[in-house]
Amino acid sequence: MRIRVGFGSCGIAAGARKVVAEFEKELSNRGLDIKIEQTGCIGMCFNEPLVELFDQDNKVSVYGKVTPEIVKDIVEQHVIGGNPVPDYLVSEDDMGFLRKQKRVALRNCGKIDPESLDDYIAAGGYRSFEKCLKEMTPEQVIEEIKTSGLRGRGGAGFPTWFKWNATKEAKGSPKYILCNADEGDPGAFMDRSLLEGDPNSVMEGMMIAGYAVGAVEGIFYVRAEYPLAIKRLELAIAQAREKGLLGKNILGTNFSFDLRIKAGAGAFVCGEETALIASLEGERGMPRLKPPFPAQKGYWQKPTNINNVETYANVPWIISNGGSAFAAMGTATSKGTKVFALAGKIKRGGLVEVPMGLTLREVIFDIGGGIIGDKDIKGVQMGGPSGGCIPKDLLDTPIDYESITKTGAIMGSGGMIVMDETTCMVDMARFFLDFTQKESCGKCYHCRLGTKRMLEILNRITKGEGKDGDIELLEELSVKIIEGSLCALGGSAPNPAKSTIRYFRDEYEKHIYDKKCPSKKCKPLLTYTIQEDTCTGCTLCAKKCPVGAIKGERKKPHAVDQSLCIKCGNCADVCRFGAVQVD
Repeated sequence: MRIRVGFGSCGIAAGARKVVAEFEKELSNRGLDIKIEQTGCIGMCFNEPLVELFDQDNKVSVYGKVTPEIVKDIVEQHVIGGNPVPDYLVSEDDMGFLRKQKRVALRNCGKIDPESLDDYIAAGGYRSFEKCLKEMTPEQVIEEIKTSGLRGRGGAGFPTWFKWNATKEAKGSPKYILCNADEGDPGAFMDRSLLEGDPNSVMEGMMIAGYAVGAVEGIFYVRAEYPLAIKRLELAIAQAREKGLLGKNILGTNFSFDLRIKAGAGAFVCGEETALIASLEGERGMPRLKPPFPAQKGYWQKPTNINNVETYANVPWIISNGGSAFAAMGTATSKGTKVFALAGKIKRGGLVEVPMGLTLREVIFDIGGGIIGDKDIKGVQMGGPSGGCIPKDLLDTPIDYESITKTGAIMGSGGMIVMDETTCMVDMARFFLDFTQKESCGKCYHCRLGTKRMLEILNRITKGEGKDGDIELLEELSVKIIEGSLCALGGSAPNPAKSTIRYFRDEYEKHIYDKKCPSKKCKPLLTYTIQEDTCTGCTLCAKKCPVGAIKGERKKPHAVDQSLCIKCGNCADVCRFGAVQVD
């Protein structure tokens, strides 16, 4: 009998440590010598903490949302009695979360102990690296990546082989390999989960890239808000050094390479490669004009290759299975698989990896299980604050770089935030503009001031102070900011507003001209009234009103004094009879 517990950040946050402690106590009390294994997130974040029990035939039973209170039952009935406990098992419907997935980058996540190099090697780890060193020239490695059609998974979708080759051919030494792990999109957790669940696969990808371009050092740029990812990376690097996989003359060859970590301070703009390099060099994270590109003059003005976490994680699989096997998945222009973080108003939120070409509808409904409460879907925000909103009418759009871009969104690093009928699209645009305005480095005045002006307009609209011409002004500002900004932050910051105006212009108009929020989310635009025929006069709403705006005698219908109402919504929240009407 083996017991394995999900120990990604999602599992730990959901209570995995307490569950493990309870298992250890129950097993110890019964004299059972069973070691509890840890693993990363398998992707089913909605069911954490997850516990897997393997019998002697390696048949697995998966328990979801495990609490310390049910551990005793699992130990007595399953560990000792040999009978799985049906009430606690992950349902067959929820297991469907994994069926349409094809796991390449996530191939080991949830299966191996991320803190054990031996586990990674047992799963085939570092064989691709050894194959490159002993059987392939750097040119052959780059050609295999070219055959695969792998494009950068960090957002722009630039051909990976081209970057590698440009760095290899560039004059100057030493050369560097950088890993952009500065994942900062709200609702995105792809890179974090990969680094927590399988750090060695990313390291191996960087080591192969280092061999291909002739680099001597690789650097992880990881945001400091990812302490568990950093901890596991540090451990993996130390173990690799001890095993002789990093350092001088690796595996008896002439290739020498090492890795280190730089913890970033959490500036969103440092996801842009030149700003990232400036931060690495000890400067303020601000982008610079390109060209020259990092491949020619990057870290300390030396040739530098930058890819993100997911891009590197694909590389060992490609070398092991062949570039043509990767290219066989996906579409004509977007090869392989893509990892997405499903979040928002979705039943089964978590991490998914699917072949390119699947539609948004398949990911949201077949894998994600649809909308919470079976409400109607309104749209999906892709690409984070730099992306755009795709309406429900376009859910049959295939997931590939070109098709997603045509909708006005971007693939981005893989954030996918699902919105239901209760989401106010104006407020959603305001939320993302607030984020990008705060994260602007300030170097370009179009971005620094333009995002500020856009946010001011959106704030006014959601407060009921919108005026004729605001929509047109937002559109004009969007064009100016995109044209006048140096980096992709400013060049994409207007996208949430642009896309919501494109697809949901009627919501903007209702906010501005009718002073109403159709989704009933913008509180300054709402009116609270009490229906006489439904109100029982229980007085609960009056007691909860912070300004005394609700008047009435006990057991008689109450009324809201609109001149006093601050639109806090407490009355609607506490009414048990549905007497409070919100318009």
